[in-house]
Parts: sequence; C-alpha cells; structure tokens
Amino acid sequence: MQLTELVDRLDEELRTDDYADLDASANGLQVGPPEAEIEHVAFAVDGVRETIDAAADAGTDLLVTHHGLSWGGIERVTDRQYGRIAPLIEHDLALYVSHLPLDGHQELGNAAGVADVLGLTNREPFGELGPEYVGQRGVAPEPVAPDELRDRLAAELDTDPGDVRLLDFGPDRIENVAVLTGSGTDWLDEAVDAGVDALVTGEGKGKVYHEAKEADIHVVLAGHYATETFGVRALQALVDGWGVETTYLDVPTGL
Repeated sequence: MQLTELVDRLDEELRTDDYADLDASANGLQVGPPEAEIEHVAFAVDGVRETIDAAADAGTDLLVTHHGLSWGGIERVTDRQYGRIAPLIEHDLALYVSHLPLDGHQELGNAAGVADVLGLTNREPFGELGPEYVGQRGVAPEPVAPDELRDRLAAELDTDPGDVRLLDFGPDRIENVAVLTGSGTDWLDEAVDAGVDALVTGEGKGKVYHEAKEADIHVVLAGHYATETFGVRALQALVDGWGVETTYLDVPTGL
C-alpha cells in the first residue's frame, strides 16, 4: 500500500484535522515521503530512539506512535532530535503520529481500551477540549470496591515495573467511572461535576491528592505508558485488517 493512501485512511478514521488547533503534537505523517510503498508497519507508544531502532531492525517501512517527535515545531535537528530523526531517514522509515485524536476516539482510543478492561457500559465522551473530547466515561457492570477496581487494572495493564496507585477518597462502592489516559488529572473537576465515583488516568500532579480528597472522589493512577498502549494496539489491528504486515513494539517505562 502506498504511504499516501495509508495516511489518508488513518487520518480519516482518527479525524486528525479536527484536532489540529487543539493539540501541540503534529499529528499525522511527521517523517517520510508520501510516495513510499508500505509493506510492514510497526506500532509503539513512543517515538523514541529505542522504538525507532527496533522498527528499523524489524525491516518495517512505517512506525506508528502515540507520542511523536514534533510538539509545536522543531527548531533544530541536533542532539536528541538528531539521534531520533537520523535513523528514520537512514532506514527509509516513515513516522506517523496520533496523540489526542487517538486519546479521543470512542472505539479505538486509549480511554475506550481502559473502559473495555473495566467492562463499562452506557459510555459517553468525557474530557472536553474545545469542541472535542479526549476521554470516556461509563458505568461499571456492578458496584465494585475501590481496591477491586485498582487490582483489576493492575492485573490487565502492562504496568511493569510500576504499580497502580489508588487515592482512596470516594465512596465505598464505585459505579460511575471516568477515564482519561496519560496525564488526565486536569479534568478532575469535570469528573466531579459529572458525578462520577472515580477518575482513572495514568499519572497525576502533586496537587491532585488534596483536590481529590476535598472532592470525595477516587483517583486511580495506572501508569502513563500502561494506559496508552490500547490505542496503538487498536490501530495495529485496523491496519492488519487492511492486509498490511504489522509488528507491535512494547517498551514499557513503568511511569
């Protein structure tokens, strides 16, 4: 498949253009000639030297990641940036990135994947960002104790070597859950206003401890990396269905 066609398909599915003014990430094709032929695609959470080298070693033509190289522009290609871009060019390896569009996708997105793990029903978008959303909320199939919800995530998510942390400040049983993966505690107030019992995210800022305690809401910190593996894995399945060979590169950070 030609790179142009693959990129167009991904952009359409992810509604990349709709997030253009909302996301610091340069979503879409970041590196590569559009006329390239793509036979093998690698998928990873982070576009970093380790995953770029692994994609090159696997003989892939394209690397698809959630976190890319350009966040508001690249001023200089030196040092760390050079170390990441040089092997892409050297190995004719293209790079496609989807940050917030992949967070917000209600079927293929990261939050949707976490919601699947928890079996949430009656789902709806959560995490307003302008006219778009970057998360999801829903209802647990039956009320669950806070530590049970934490343990379920710990068992299902690739958190190694990190741990799933619970800020246990909400009700004894959890029914309504909001999910915003990565670094999602800035949406705590929206979760409180929505009347949810728990906000599940990846990592938290220091202030979230007291904010959650004062708001009587649980916060589950399940790891930035671990909560954001779902989207790229879903994209892998999508591209695999298009008849293109795929490889997943798992490089957990424990963070």
